[in-house]
Amino acid sequence: MAASLKTFTDQNFSDEVLSANLPVIVDFWAEWCGPCKMLTPILEDLAPELEDKVIIGKLDVDANPQTASKYGINSIPTMLFFKDGQIVEQHTGLLAKAALKTKIESVFE
Repeated sequence: MAASLKTFTDQNFSDEVLSANLPVIVDFWAEWCGPCKMLTPILEDLAPELEDKVIIGKLDVDANPQTASKYGINSIPTMLFFKDGQIVEQHTGLLAKAALKTKIESVFE
């Protein structure tokens, strides 16, 4: 079974993101956000391609306001790139698949 996008919540964020063995990309999104919906299939494509290098998941800002607030998420989609529990990169807005893959590789290589 190929890797798929993980679902992060206020409850599992610390275990799944901050304590992860691999770098993690968290996509902060909401159901009503058009660009967020356009980003999802791109992330779904990249998750299995990069599964041995990085964990990719989504956090619904409406359902999980504590985590979104903790990281000061004001605009969505925002992706935070975590390594060893620390934010190493942040990107707000939509990125094409090739551009996003290049960014991921440059951040985590």
